[in-house]
Amino acid sequence: MSPVIEEHARARLITDGPLTRPVPVDLRYDPADERRTVHIGLPDGTDWAFGRDLLERGLRTPIERGAVRIWPCGRTQLIVELHSTDGVEVFQFEIRTLIRFLARTRTQTPAAAPDAGRTPQPPSRTTRTDTSRTTRPDKSAEQEEGATQETGAQPAHG
Repeated sequence: MSPVIEEHARARLITDGPLTRPVPVDLRYDPADERRTVHIGLPDGTDWAFGRDLLERGLRTPIERGAVRIWPCGRTQLIVELHSTDGVEVFQFEIRTLIRFLARTRTQTPAAAPDAGRTPQPPSRTTRTDTSRTTRPDKSAEQEEGATQETGAQPAHG
């Protein structure tokens, strides 16, 4: 069994105010997971999970699937916008950090199960507590299936 790939990274939390602030995030990928899911763990204990293909495609072009929107911002930044019942969180990542992480995930993925042959999984948001995890679905699977939408490079406010 291949080891779980984890990387500690920094992102910038984009707010309505004039300043952004750096926040630590944990990127995680388990090569044994047949769904090819990437996890982004936020400092508040929230864990967002969505298909690796969504992150890979977001490096090249704006994409949306359910509660997650991803788009490149210039040549060196990537925006990840996460929607939940609690509101919207917008993060700016260095593209090179995500490219390095995704390259590591590809080297650990079994060759017999490429991402292209599977159905994309809907994003999910999990909130960690002291001893347990609770999952909150964000949108119905019907809304998430094939919901690719080109958007501008500005985060949605609301």
